[in-house]
Amino acid sequence: MSISVEVDPAFSGLNQIHVENIINTVFEKEGFTADNVSLVFGNDELLNQLKNEFFNKDQLTDVIAFRLNDYDEKRVEGEIYISIPRARENSNSYNELFEKEIGRLIIHGSLHLLNYDDQSEADKANMTKKEDEYLKICNWEYLNSE
Repeated sequence: MSISVEVDPAFSGLNQIHVENIINTVFEKEGFTADNVSLVFGNDELLNQLKNEFFNKDQLTDVIAFRLNDYDEKRVEGEIYISIPRARENSNSYNELFEKEIGRLIIHGSLHLLNYDDQSEADKANMTKKEDEYLKICNWEYLNSE
C-alpha cells in the first residue's frame, strides 16, 4: 500500500500523515485500498495545464483525479492534483476553514478515483453528500500542522 504526497515548495505546512489518513478512510469505507496513489498539491498553472491537456478545457479547477488502473479493481492506482490557490479561494467564497476545504478536495479526488462522477446534478449531489459524511469522520482539522 503506497500513498505519496508532494507539495509545491511555494506552499508549506500540509501534514502528510493526515492527508494519507483521509484517503485511506475514504478507500476503506468504500471497500478499496490505495495500491499506488499520488497526491500533488500545486498551483493554478499546473491544474490548468492538466485540464487543457486531458480535457481540452482552458479553465481553472480545484481538483483533478486520474485513475491509472481499471475501476473494477479493488486496489487503486491513481493521481490526485489539488490547486492550493483554488482551495484558498473556495474557503473564502464558502466561508469555510482552509483545512476543511483541503479535506473536502482530498475526499472529492478520492471519490473520483473510485468512479464517482459529478457531471449531472444528481451525481454532484451524491458526491457532496459523501464528502459531508467523510468530513465528519476524518481529521481534516490537523491538515495544516507540521
